[in-house]
Amino acid sequence: MTTSAYTSVRDPEAAAGPSPGAGAGARTPGRWRAPCRLGACLLPALVIGLAGFQRRWMSDDGHIYVRTVRQVLAGNGPVFNAGERAESSTGTLWQWLLVAGGAMGGDVATVAMYGGLLCTVAGFVLAGVGAVRLRGRTGRGGLLVPCGALVLLALPPVWDFATSGLETGLATCWIAGAWLALVARPRSLVTCAVLGLGPLVRPDLAIVSVVFLAAQWVTVRPSWRGALAGAGVAGALPVAYEIFRMGYYGHLVPLPGVTKEASRSLWGRGFDYLWDFTEPYALWVPVVTIGAVVLYARRSGVRQMRDAGIVRDSAPIAAPLLAGALCWLYVIKVGGDFMHGRMFLPGLLLMLLPVFLVPLTRAWGVAAVVVGVWAVACAGVLRVPYEGRIGGVGGIADERGVYVRQNASPHPLHHDFAGQPGNRAYAALVRERARAGAPALLLARTPVAGGAPGVTGVYNTLGFSGAVVPLSGAALDPIGLAYPLAAHSEGIVNGRVGHDKRLPDEWIVAERGAAEVPEGLDPARVDAARRALRCGPLAELRAATRAPLTVGRFWRNVIGSVERTSFRFPNDPVRAERQLCGR
Repeated sequence: MTTSAYTSVRDPEAAAGPSPGAGAGARTPGRWRAPCRLGACLLPALVIGLAGFQRRWMSDDGHIYVRTVRQVLAGNGPVFNAGERAESSTGTLWQWLLVAGGAMGGDVATVAMYGGLLCTVAGFVLAGVGAVRLRGRTGRGGLLVPCGALVLLALPPVWDFATSGLETGLATCWIAGAWLALVARPRSLVTCAVLGLGPLVRPDLAIVSVVFLAAQWVTVRPSWRGALAGAGVAGALPVAYEIFRMGYYGHLVPLPGVTKEASRSLWGRGFDYLWDFTEPYALWVPVVTIGAVVLYARRSGVRQMRDAGIVRDSAPIAAPLLAGALCWLYVIKVGGDFMHGRMFLPGLLLMLLPVFLVPLTRAWGVAAVVVGVWAVACAGVLRVPYEGRIGGVGGIADERGVYVRQNASPHPLHHDFAGQPGNRAYAALVRERARAGAPALLLARTPVAGGAPGVTGVYNTLGFSGAVVPLSGAALDPIGLAYPLAAHSEGIVNGRVGHDKRLPDEWIVAERGAAEVPEGLDPARVDAARRALRCGPLAELRAATRAPLTVGRFWRNVIGSVERTSFRFPNDPVRAERQLCGR
């Protein structure tokens, strides 16, 4: 067997035999070993499946995916609004999995909710199998007990985002599956392909792909031809899709990455987000406990280190720890998110993978008991102080609790906002104007005559708006998650996390060609916006996202994607006209 190239070979574990000291620690008779390990793999998955089902729900952002999938199935392409090429889906692979589910005749929202739960359960199974394989490689053939798994199972955000319709469940499944591939089949080209999928699961998970691929290289040490082959297999699909993204949408990243300014630094806000996640659940307890056992093992000699799984083949241990720390660092750098805990979950899973299951030695047994006691307390009584509402620093929300309360339903799926009369009034107005058939622009609940054909609804709650506005109309959000014009506007000072852009109504009235200027808006500012839309980068942005997609337009989109992605314009139409038109 050679390590000079990536090849599909059997795992060397069996050939390697047990390491010295494999007889240390708790042992189980051979006939019970497989059932015990199977139970250790399946029990955490069963618990997260039950917890996720009990708290199943659909987030508003999940409904953003749903509208795009409906547009694909209707033949309008992967867009949020027909006629405007905007990539509103952050998780590319999740979007296309939902398309596949919807094409089989299922309700897309239901597919998204239960599909996320299925992916989460599968991820926990894969993490357990990976832990078993890891302990086998270190010669620990005895009983395994949950440790890191208990940390995840105790946290309410893990339960909440087991469903939600977002790509979090898929991220859990991919991370665990990629780690299992790294542990069990590091020499396989299939492993290269799996490890390279990170950017398609979520753009920021490219961090994980890079770290895992580096760990694979360290483990295998392939020849230069093998390395090139592995890199080609890993990068083929992500690179191909990136070229498609640049040509079709005209951007380097999904539109939410533009509107949320994914390259900026907001360290202070990011540390607030970290504190908001760690402090309510006393996460320092399991961190200190697990860290103490690892330090004890390192100071107590080779056998204890082998018990901890940190002697032989250390790359599968170091890789998820490093990747998880880098993921957390990135989340902190960009200022966190508005959903409590959500963006830290992939990094937390990564850092807990090496101790997802641990051998039942004296040290790890004590650690598992301490973590277990903490887990019971955390799952039973520890909660954020703003449960069921928006109340964290910078507008962080208990997102599931908010939608449960607003919909007056323990399991909101198709949001009817029974507890929110304003949202219900907006939906009724959209349906009324759609039945009338005349062009209509709705600025929230204010009708404006004329404009683009069909119904154009402008509303902050984008997923809900996308559910009620017909696919032939346009659901616009002034925040810019699916509206290129708003995404490229300047941010507002001290805005809510992830919602700190607000395109003034004058731009929307001008851009949609409304026949009249609503009361309260300045006609001069509307005229300035109309002129600015015909100048320079703004005119190019509109052409890139709305002009017919010829070969020439695709090429211009590709070569202009870098400059276009970084373009921003002033919110004030008068100042924007002066800047863009030179007047």
